[in-house]
Amino acid sequence: MVTMMKKIRYEVEYVAVKSLLAIINLIPYKLALLTGDAIGFLGFSVFGIRRKVTLANLKNSFGDKYTEREYRKLGLRAYRNIARSMVEYGLFPSLKKRGLEKFLSLKGQENLQAIRDRGKGAVMITGHFGSWELMGALIASEGWPIDYLVGEQHNLKVNALMNSHRTMFGIGLIELGVAARGVFKAVKNGRMVCMLSDQDAGSDGVIVQFLGRPASTPKGPAAFSLKTGAPLACGFIIREGLKQTIIIEPPIEIEPSGDKDEDIKKLTQAYTTTLEKYVRQYPDHWFWPHRRWKSTA
Repeated sequence: MVTMMKKIRYEVEYVAVKSLLAIINLIPYKLALLTGDAIGFLGFSVFGIRRKVTLANLKNSFGDKYTEREYRKLGLRAYRNIARSMVEYGLFPSLKKRGLEKFLSLKGQENLQAIRDRGKGAVMITGHFGSWELMGALIASEGWPIDYLVGEQHNLKVNALMNSHRTMFGIGLIELGVAARGVFKAVKNGRMVCMLSDQDAGSDGVIVQFLGRPASTPKGPAAFSLKTGAPLACGFIIREGLKQTIIIEPPIEIEPSGDKDEDIKKLTQAYTTTLEKYVRQYPDHWFWPHRRWKSTA
């Protein structure tokens, strides 16, 4: 009975998601983004979904830089950005037809070229920052062989639908279950593997400083880079009205010490510091509802 109910629930979810995607791909782009704004408003101001977590994270990160009213405005902007990013992910079929270059520009192409010239593939780090899915789509459309490290949703039909949006731009997928083997193979073949590395990693993570506090952070990106010799770089996408700019930072270099754990920590701290720079500059772009410091509080 439980299994049957779950199947029915998953089918309803799939139909609902597919229907919503069909609708937003029919309406004008501006209206679709306004829909995202409305969803963000409902999530933060009406239903208060993780609002307390968001405000606590903001206050613990910025202290007395903002007033209570300013923190609430900042939280609302962050939720609207999250919702807009979700809508833009759903708009991939429409954006592919219209052409990403109408909405996106790329800064740091020389850094991408420097990575390509090394001939060792790459590890690209970003966070739940801005419309990160769009960033990968543009890099892939620019001709870079790119793979995403992805988890699997419980609802397999929804999972397949989400992944179809990525693959329509030529993005390859590496499932977390085969992460190590898949990443090594991709990098060896000269591909760029993109990873989100800004959420709590629990007891398996390495502790580095992020926004003034110790935070457990995934070891994987640094470990893959050090093991394969592939350069590690960071990329971020900045929202500027209806258009967005993707910024690719130069590859991060560290002097190896010979101590594997220490080198992983040093490299992880280096890219986390880069992420922090962008979060401080564009605080409404980051995903504050996550309990980022759960393991180190």
